Amino acid sequence: MFIPASTFFNSLASDERVFLLVRHGERNHITPNDPDFGAHVGLTERGREQALSLGKCIPAEGDICFYSSPVGRCVETAEFIGKGRGVENPHVEKLDCLAEYFVQDYGEYTKVLRAGFYEGICEWLKNEATGNPRGEKEAFAPLPARSEEMLAMMLEKGGARFNIFATHDAWVVPCLTHFCKMTFTPQRWMNYLTGMAVVTDAQKNVKRIEPVTGLDTGWLSF
Repeated sequence: MFIPASTFFNSLASDERVFLLVRHGERNHITPNDPDFGAHVGLTERGREQALSLGKCIPAEGDICFYSSPVGRCVETAEFIGKGRGVENPHVEKLDCLAEYFVQDYGEYTKVLRAGFYEGICEWLKNEATGNPRGEKEAFAPLPARSEEMLAMMLEKGGARFNIFATHDAWVVPCLTHFCKMTFTPQRWMNYLTGMAVVTDAQKNVKRIEPVTGLDTGWLSF
């Protein structure tokens, strides 16, 4: 279901713009007892290579800009996508919202992280789908409204033909669930360098939203 990035970018019309919400590249392992929940865990060398490869898929025609969660592995992902695209010193604007976009109550959210990250996200999404959005004790914001706010933020911020937003799987998965009607489980999760591509016309009118991956597959199986 995920479209390879090379196929996606090759399919674009010359007047179309792209707003790509993408998970960072492969990172080092986050240990269960990490007091910062992996905030300081960086990319692996393979993760950097993945980002470079994704950048090489982006057409040379048209300007490009980069936005990122302030977390280092996301910033570095955006930088290496830029380098792969041929930008010598990519400028990455750090957006605090991309670090915890769907969090409504941080205290409750940390409880979800401690209890089980994948299980907590999936339980929230399941509750939203079944009309019981308070199942996670308001750790997360309502899915439809917040997803639409994410889209609006990307369209407002992005001023180039190609606009890259590097963030975390926790915030890409909800958007893919809302906009692309995809289903994730703790055993079947989204891969690194995978995300959601919003395609617009020159005036930023949305034409389509597609799941895209920069890797061989957009899925991770546990």
